[in-house]
Amino acid sequence: MTSPTTSGNLTERVGALVRNLRTEVPECIAAGAIDMSTGMLLAVQTVDDHPAEVLDLLAAATLELFQGRNVVMIEEIWKERRGVRSDEHYFQEVLVNSDNLAHLFVRIDSRDDIVIVVVCRNTVNVGMLFAQTRRIVREAGRL
Repeated sequence: MTSPTTSGNLTERVGALVRNLRTEVPECIAAGAIDMSTGMLLAVQTVDDHPAEVLDLLAAATLELFQGRNVVMIEEIWKERRGVRSDEHYFQEVLVNSDNLAHLFVRIDSRDDIVIVVVCRNTVNVGMLFAQTRRIVREAGRL
């Protein structure tokens, strides 16, 4: 496995992280990283070519999922009710299942402005999906 933290700029490290997710997460058919400050796709690896419009929609959906107006409002209410006095985001991971796929969205601890997305066939063992994704992200260290 290529270690994303050994060298290179942010783009290279994010690219290495996405490649590792794509190759090491069971049943993974696509992995990507989205910059939450711009809504742009930073890196993507897929088993087949997807039109740019589909990838742009994934980035837009990720942005809405983590930073949409209602989501931010819910985060603030929950933090207030729980007495959390932090600027950290409340939602760190989101799993979305469709008819054929499982989409795991994970905020990077060291860079909460980056969310990685792992897309697997819905036959994936969800526990392994989470475990492998968390392991790879943890091994990537600080981006």
